[in-house]
Amino acid sequence: MGESCARERRARLIQPIDYFLVAWFVLVAISTIWVGVDQFRHNPEPAVMKWGFILVTLYLGPIGALLYVLADKEPRPGEHEEFTRPLWKQGIGSTIHCVAGDATGIIVAAVVVASLGLPMWLDLIIEYAAGFAFGLFVFQALFMKNMMGGSYWQNVRRSFLPEFISMNLMMAGMAPVMSLLMMGRDMRAMLPTELLFWAVMSFGIAVGFVLAYPVNVWMVKKGLKHGLMTVRTQPATHPQEHDAHAQHSPRPPEAHAGHDQAAGGASSPGSGHEAHQPSGAGAVTVPQLTVVGAFSAIALVVGMVAPANAVNMTLSAHDVGGLIMPPGMIMTRDTPAEAMRDMAAVDPRAATAAYDVDTRGDEVLEPARIEGGVKVFELTVSQIRWEILPGVTVDAYAYNGQIPGPRLQVTQGDRIRIDVTNELDESTTVHWHGLDVPNEMDGPAAITQDPIQPGDTYRYEYTVKQWGTFFYHSHDHADRQQALGLYGALIIDPADPGLQPPADREYTIQLQEWLSREGLTYPAMPMEGGMPNYFTINGKAYPATETIDMKVGETLRVRFIGSNTNDIHPMHIHGGPFTVVARDGAVLTTAQQFQADTINVGPGQRYDVLWNALEPGQWLIHCHINHHTTNNNVETDGAGGLTMIINVTE
Repeated sequence: MGESCARERRARLIQPIDYFLVAWFVLVAISTIWVGVDQFRHNPEPAVMKWGFILVTLYLGPIGALLYVLADKEPRPGEHEEFTRPLWKQGIGSTIHCVAGDATGIIVAAVVVASLGLPMWLDLIIEYAAGFAFGLFVFQALFMKNMMGGSYWQNVRRSFLPEFISMNLMMAGMAPVMSLLMMGRDMRAMLPTELLFWAVMSFGIAVGFVLAYPVNVWMVKKGLKHGLMTVRTQPATHPQEHDAHAQHSPRPPEAHAGHDQAAGGASSPGSGHEAHQPSGAGAVTVPQLTVVGAFSAIALVVGMVAPANAVNMTLSAHDVGGLIMPPGMIMTRDTPAEAMRDMAAVDPRAATAAYDVDTRGDEVLEPARIEGGVKVFELTVSQIRWEILPGVTVDAYAYNGQIPGPRLQVTQGDRIRIDVTNELDESTTVHWHGLDVPNEMDGPAAITQDPIQPGDTYRYEYTVKQWGTFFYHSHDHADRQQALGLYGALIIDPADPGLQPPADREYTIQLQEWLSREGLTYPAMPMEGGMPNYFTINGKAYPATETIDMKVGETLRVRFIGSNTNDIHPMHIHGGPFTVVARDGAVLTTAQQFQADTINVGPGQRYDVLWNALEPGQWLIHCHINHHTTNNNVETDGAGGLTMIINVTE
């Protein structure tokens, strides 16, 4: 039974961290609103610093509110000057001003660059330039102009070096965080439409704040930057405030450098502006500036370049944005985008329908119509949510909403046409495995045909020449698409029914592996991070697999199809040996037939076997790699995975 999932596509949270982030950003909103209201109602400082704390709280949430309370919020009326006097608090104020300007420019640039699809290495350069420009030309020279005094361009020159040092260290902290986390396992962090993007930006800003804080304390002490300031509309009357005014009036302009020089020039003891200058400040020397500036530049280069040793910095949000890679996959600086796209998790939000554990695949597909003697079949490729066990679902690709896809049951000599419509978000094709067809009908993407693009329909048409057990599957990124469910049985009856070895009952077994971790489905592959943990027969894992009911003395034909893409499965039947009568669609002569109780079914291989029900009871068909008879390493009701029961009665 299917149900529409389209409504969930944009709203569904798909990872545990998403729920944490929702809670976090609720706290961010509450913290920002509280800081904003308190700043403009109660705190006596310049508007630029009010907005600085508001912006930083927007970026850091409760951490920003904590900084505000510890360093800047006036505890009682008239005590702001005394409360903010300590150098460590002045350093917080200076860093807040730096981060508010620089981070705003960085964030705006990150959103724009992600939208344009520029590579990460260029993204970092543009973000640095935007953060530096916004911090220098807007937050410093423009917003501080009245307090700094002088012309706008004079203030730009005065602010350049302190801003350069602060921005270098800010970006030195942010760059590796953004690079390594945005291009880590969960690359939703590269997309501004995802909560994770904003979480990584916030974390990067926090790291940048920590790295920039010590040098901001030093620059405040040396008079290169302002710290926290107090602005009052009338002279203070509180005794402590009066003492603070007397003790901490700004130094004359000539005694200041950089920002504080201008700030001092704009203030006077009676003006109501206080740019606090902690005691012990001394004139900065050229060697000091040179070394600090050089250190900040080196830190910047290291922060920008070092991540290139671990991640592929040539990739962009358009290349890999939104992908979630499997746990354990080895990703290096030269891992290409195509490899990441092939191994990435299926986005659960793109599912168009969901099917419960009682829904079966491999249902016989009747022709939609017959035109001029041609049997016309219709296959639609889409993404679905498929339950393989009660409570265990996979996000899969399917033909006509089934896994395996519907069975095409035709007769040797039929002329058939298959119209394949692609409703995936990626291209696909269909290959008719083992069939003798015209080359242009064979299906390999970009070799014998153009891939079927999303929304398009491709027509395959040919005459069926052979008979036996065959199957069809995707041949466009087959390692991904076949592993996610794009396969189905193609059973061709002989034109002469007498050629078919007789059997009382028949069952087709299509083998499949799945990789499902943390609520996400990845294409199972024989490589790092891609090893499967669930196994299915005809889309279900034991005990959800079907049971074959038989009577003693009856013969069962089992068609094994290696529709899997990973492993060889040694398929074993309990209750006596079977006879192998066909291999890869070709019937074996009597002399070629052989008895066995286990047959290795490799990827793409097919075996037809005849098994006689000799004794009553429940007899197993299962893979003899024991791990493949578990569900996520757990046995359920005595088995799991590639296991099913033949129930034989008298």
